Amino acid sequence: MLACSPLQHGYNTAMNASREMEIEVAVAKVGKWAVGESGDTLEMIERPRGGISFVLVDGQRSGRAAKAISNLVARKVVSELAEGVRDGAAARAANDYLYTHKGGKVSATLNILSVDLISNTLVLSRNSHCPVIVSRPGDDLLLLDEPSEPVGVRRSTKPIITELPLTAGTTVIVYTDGLEMAGARSSPVFDVPAAVRALLARPEVNARLLADGLLTLALALDKGRPRDDISVLVLRIVARAGDDVRRLSVRIPL
Repeated sequence: MLACSPLQHGYNTAMNASREMEIEVAVAKVGKWAVGESGDTLEMIERPRGGISFVLVDGQRSGRAAKAISNLVARKVVSELAEGVRDGAAARAANDYLYTHKGGKVSATLNILSVDLISNTLVLSRNSHCPVIVSRPGDDLLLLDEPSEPVGVRRSTKPIITELPLTAGTTVIVYTDGLEMAGARSSPVFDVPAAVRALLARPEVNARLLADGLLTLALALDKGRPRDDISVLVLRIVARAGDDVRRLSVRIPL
């Protein structure tokens, strides 16, 4: 019998650990009031060597023009990830593509959230002024808010990359700026971290409750008329509770 190398042994150990967990993902998304089309785009793609990635893009301004921008960026990222390109390089390629295509006159915020089963990590790539919120067992909320530039404006723009171990009980919340701007016209700006803490304290908390809860609070502050496109993406790593079947449910009002 051939003995496993230390590298192979570590890989096998990581894969066995990942089989004890599963991810739950929820998205809540609404367009700007009285604008026909949302400028935010969300895409999901399976990684060619294992895992899954979610790409969230907010195009400059709103409406059809913003949608065209966010679609362009999202498609570029997804095509790069599908070829096995790493997240940071995919984000840089999208920046260069938008910069070249629009001459540096148009921008978009970009977040890539990946479950990478090769490294057994969560990979968070951020080109956005909005923080990414992370909750881990036994810790207070971690705000990934290092200054970051949107894509498309400068040739040398790079993403801020954070890698975290795949650990049961970890929750990641990614959102576009419409969420934290909610209520800005008539009341204090939405305190997103405080709302996340309150929702996480609920005993029945799950990804759907978090995404819907944050969007509901934002809409209430905007009196049902969101002043910008709002997208909330929530990913949780939880203990395996079911079979090996992958399931996806989508609801899109027409």
